[in-house]
Amino acid sequence: MKKLLSTALAVTLLGGVAAQAAEVKIGFVTTLTTGGAVIGVDQQNAVNLAVEHMGGKMGDLDVNVIFGDDGFKPETGKQATDKLVKQDDVTFVAGYIWSHVLLASRKSALDAGKFLISANAGPSQIAGKLCHENFFSTSWQNDQTPMAMGEVLNQQGVKSLYIMSPNYAAGKNMVAGVERTFKGEVKGKDFTKWGKDAQLDFSAELAKAKASGADGLFVFYPGKAGGAFIKQYQQAGLKDTLPLYTVFTVDGISLPKLQAANFDGVLGSKTTQQWDPSLDNAQNKRFVADFKAKHGTYPSFYAAQAYDSIFLIKSAVEAVGGDLSNMDGMRAAMKQASYDSVRGKYSYGNNHMPVQNFYLREVVKDADGNWTTTVAKTVYENHQDPYAKECPLK
Repeated sequence: MKKLLSTALAVTLLGGVAAQAAEVKIGFVTTLTTGGAVIGVDQQNAVNLAVEHMGGKMGDLDVNVIFGDDGFKPETGKQATDKLVKQDDVTFVAGYIWSHVLLASRKSALDAGKFLISANAGPSQIAGKLCHENFFSTSWQNDQTPMAMGEVLNQQGVKSLYIMSPNYAAGKNMVAGVERTFKGEVKGKDFTKWGKDAQLDFSAELAKAKASGADGLFVFYPGKAGGAFIKQYQQAGLKDTLPLYTVFTVDGISLPKLQAANFDGVLGSKTTQQWDPSLDNAQNKRFVADFKAKHGTYPSFYAAQAYDSIFLIKSAVEAVGGDLSNMDGMRAAMKQASYDSVRGKYSYGNNHMPVQNFYLREVVKDADGNWTTTVAKTVYENHQDPYAKECPLK
């Protein structure tokens, strides 16, 4: 009997050892095909750099990142998430550029008991009534960045505005955000077609904006659409008559292409953001320098948030000594936001959206003549999104 018990105990112990995770599996859903791939590849490069910077380890565990392509479509993003959760059995699902993709995918990850970490999309629904204890963001709630721009417009004495944005969840949040804080008159709004066959000819809308007599033009056009818009804005000669104010349109992805095409109308334009390549902290300096050395360009904010997402996960894994079954411990660690973020120190609200600074950034030439952005001023300090009060989490 003693021998049998000893054998059973040995099997139990060996089983426990066998069950101990040898690696951290992270699914990262982004856009690796279609026009949105220019963003997705930037995120992928940043994730790989983060893993390199941590030596491929989170504590004693190897890091295994499995990328999923959302194809710029909600249904494809959900399928990619389902595969990562069911077949690959990842512990963390991160990524998500697009709000409509995140909204379509959230239940697949959260209902399976996985952590879901947005490295970009911040739809109002997930910040509010659909908040979840296992959801975290390393970016923002969508409304916050345009809210900061609305404050800038007020400070600069802009009395009237024309607005353009793509017609999908994030586009509507962007418009709601700027209208939430801008105190002047909105002369007109255009919501343009989005998705796989997104509208890229803005000549009619730009003509309407010019004719409106507005003091400024506010736009949100990420990725390929942003480059197309800036080109047409330049060609229309609107820089001196209709100053441009943007969110998520002018960034480390678009600026090298705009510079190569000599679209100097973008120099001096203003954008708001919670991160900038010029932020003075050790983690950001290392990230920006090594990204530039590897890829020849400044990283975009998409890259910065993707990089942060991997370090947020690292903080959770190491806080529980690599015990990936300890969901409560990992959740508590992430709520502390105790890792070195490229944006500097921030905290989490009850809905697990960052409470953080937002800056006014201006497009400039760096010392080498490359177009980039720099911080002109701080617009908000420790800003919390307006939907946190709708979240039942404490």
